[in-house]
Amino acid sequence: SEPIIHVFLDANHPMGHHVFADSANTGPWGTALVEEFIPALEGKFGGAGVPWGRFVSGHSSGGWSSLWLQVAYPDTFGGVWSTAPDPVDFRRFTGINLYESASMYRDAGGNAYPLMRKEGRWVTTFEDYTRKEARVQPRGGQIFSFDAVFSDREAPGQPKLLFDRETGAIDRSVFEHWKNYDISLLLRTHWDELGPKLAGKINVFCGSEDTFRLEEAVGLLDEELKKLGSDAKIVMVDGRNHFDLTQPEPTHYPRGLKQRVVEEMWTTWQAGEGAASG
Repeated sequence: SEPIIHVFLDANHPMGHHVFADSANTGPWGTALVEEFIPALEGKFGGAGVPWGRFVSGHSSGGWSSLWLQVAYPDTFGGVWSTAPDPVDFRRFTGINLYESASMYRDAGGNAYPLMRKEGRWVTTFEDYTRKEARVQPRGGQIFSFDAVFSDREAPGQPKLLFDRETGAIDRSVFEHWKNYDISLLLRTHWDELGPKLAGKINVFCGSEDTFRLEEAVGLLDEELKKLGSDAKIVMVDGRNHFDLTQPEPTHYPRGLKQRVVEEMWTTWQAGEGAASG
């Protein structure tokens, strides 16, 4: 097999998955990774120490993390392979348009926002999911972790909450801080600077029937990147959900998604080495 150093990063935090973003609540995880951890790791294990020898990949919250790291530190990494990422465009945050909706629970017509589907049927609403989490895991659960990373700080250890857990009402002032973490918005507003640095580096895979509606934000990101003239490869895998996405698929990855990703990383590394020596 290719001589690649595989590093499995642990993003656990008392407030939930910290997604390797610098945050007012969880701390400067992106900066720490790029400026401290990676140089130490490469020094100890003999990493190449060049951008085209560093790649990021992950699934779900890890899918968001890997795409965030590539976009936030475009000169550090040579490519991202993000799978089923958490919402990458906040106009479709698990189907909710955070820029326009007054509530996380109901749309303008009073209909509950569905969150989860199974075999083509909606099985859980965003409200039901959140209420259960608030009961079972009030700190560190999935919804709380979004506030922990994206929101400003209420008090030490307590992020401001984007929405009222009882009523679902969205606090617009908190959303202003969340906008800093809308990957699609970041790309659209800084494309002149980011575009050239991200050429050939963005790969995103998502199932067309993602369990948590994540394909909606991925589809929007794909549209925006095409408009910007990006060469990003965004692959919507027909019929796949959040949990079977990486299994072998005849058209896109007959030997499994992980195998395709590792092979593409190796090809990218070789091309970078060729360019550097040429």
